[in-house]
Amino acid sequence: MINHLLRHLLLGLVCVSSVLHTLPVSAVPMINDPKGFQSIGWGAALAGRTDVVPSRTGPHITEYRSTTGPATFAGAEMTSILLLSVDDQFARVTIRYQGEQTHAQVMRYLETQFGPLERIPGQMARGLNQQYNWRGPETEINVTYQANTERGFIFIDSRTLAPRFNDHITDSAE
Repeated sequence: MINHLLRHLLLGLVCVSSVLHTLPVSAVPMINDPKGFQSIGWGAALAGRTDVVPSRTGPHITEYRSTTGPATFAGAEMTSILLLSVDDQFARVTIRYQGEQTHAQVMRYLETQFGPLERIPGQMARGLNQQYNWRGPETEINVTYQANTERGFIFIDSRTLAPRFNDHITDSAE
């Protein structure tokens, strides 16, 4: 009887702990789909552009970095901004940033540009891992912020091209 009670108590603690460490993800409808990033439309060829250079090249996927100066987004300096193409078509942007103030600035910008987050009564506004998502007809934006390390990640994806990244992942994860 005590083992049964202890097992249920432990299971309950694990469930509560996981809820406290991760915020739920629900996509907010995007009010202003950018259809690309910084005037580069989804599907555009990045090879041959003078404002980006390849930083990592594979048989199907190529990462590009900007040549025009420091990585900035939402009016703040980012750790890095990578533009990725799959089969020579621009499909994803990966942005990394550091700091709570930068995170707040990024979130203000995203909510202003793409729509406010839904604030549900009783929903946690903070947690160790915060996730936010905006979904438009052509673009999806995902933000993950790790409060304990103050690191943030933004993924801006073409909804039609980004799934093709998975086509080139082998079963052995090579």
